[in-house]
Amino acid sequence: MMWEIVIIGVIIIIVLYARGNIDGNKFVKDNELLFKLLKEDDYDFYVAAKYGDQVDSDKLFEKRIQNALIVLVVLVFVFISNLNFINLIACFAAAFFIFKSGYSNLRSYYKKHLHEIDLLLPYYLKSLEILIQHYTVPVALSKSIDSAPALFKDGLRELVNKIDSGDSSIDPYMEFAQKYPVRDSMRMMRLLYRLGLGSQERKQEQLIVFSRTISSLQAKSRETKYKERLDRMEKRTMVMLSTTGIGVMLIMLFSILQTMSFS
Repeated sequence: MMWEIVIIGVIIIIVLYARGNIDGNKFVKDNELLFKLLKEDDYDFYVAAKYGDQVDSDKLFEKRIQNALIVLVVLVFVFISNLNFINLIACFAAAFFIFKSGYSNLRSYYKKHLHEIDLLLPYYLKSLEILIQHYTVPVALSKSIDSAPALFKDGLRELVNKIDSGDSSIDPYMEFAQKYPVRDSMRMMRLLYRLGLGSQERKQEQLIVFSRTISSLQAKSRETKYKERLDRMEKRTMVMLSTTGIGVMLIMLFSILQTMSFS
């Protein structure tokens, strides 16, 4: 009977929240300064890294608060008949876990995203190097967008648009490097900027330096891929050996039990 009351109560809370009778947004906004103390310093950066300008980080943060509060209210309602100090701590711990999971997911995505960029960037730069041999750096960047990996397209459009609007400083290149802060990205963008500034006589010399740096990055990328492949093979081998070992042990144990039952 008690659990039936709890389930009905939880359903009522969910229905009231869905209909707007319980205004979670208002509660969060009224206590905005308090909740902002819980906001991680790099949260806005991770949101921008995953969603760009498509998502408002403040609204996404409010959604995290609301989800955590819903979990807290539901759990308190579940333990209402036996709400002691330990249960109350467990309720808050579960709500905090839900709140933090939103941040952890963004951070995990960013790390995976950076790893992917780290492996793809040298190969994109190699194709850009070929274009630079025939065009100026801004034109080569513009022409590279269509064939560039999807990860880089937004950043490249921003870079080209700023250059086309008359920004001849190094800032657009550095902003691109900051958007994709992986191994040697800053150095590569500085080389690219200098290559765009250099005279035609020095272009070949600078292009050789650029090409050597790219070759070094490609070698590191291949080494990383090879190491990851070896790690995956080692893990699969260990799983296979463990499974085989457990299987053999079970067969031996079964044989021993069979022998004992006959003796």
